[in-house]
Amino acid sequence: MSVKPTSQHLLIQPAQESDAPSVAEMIQGVAHYFLATPSAAGAEGFLASLSPAAIASYINSPDFIYVLGFIEGELVGVAALRDNQHIYHLFVRPNFHRLGIANRLWQQLKSQAIAAGNTQGFTVNSSLFAVPVYAGFGFRPTGEAQAKNGIHFQPMHCPAGT
Repeated sequence: MSVKPTSQHLLIQPAQESDAPSVAEMIQGVAHYFLATPSAAGAEGFLASLSPAAIASYINSPDFIYVLGFIEGELVGVAALRDNQHIYHLFVRPNFHRLGIANRLWQQLKSQAIAAGNTQGFTVNSSLFAVPVYAGFGFRPTGEAQAKNGIHFQPMHCPAGT
């Protein structure tokens, strides 16, 4: 791309089952931000939840809103909301960080959830790396950072009207 991409170049569309392998590959490439240890000891369940088959099941589930972000045909971000209130996935390829892509994906999920009746707000188990990003979206910690099942995360909440 000759021009530096921005979120204005971003095309957001619903995920399809056929997207599952590329989505899984992208997320697996950034999953290390969650891991409690470099060896991934204890995180086998988390890593299994990132397989192409698992991703396909989320995409096909009525309990998920799953969207993808593309710039010039390249998958650069994925976002999923479970039960109309919990951010289950929100990942952007590292070479596309700081371009507003995560914000655009979040706004898409949020607007769909509110249109579908969410008045309770939103939750996320943020990687420690992403806490400032979620804070910028209006999320606040709901307790101490946690380490469970081989991953580190910060539970957070955002009111629906934020």
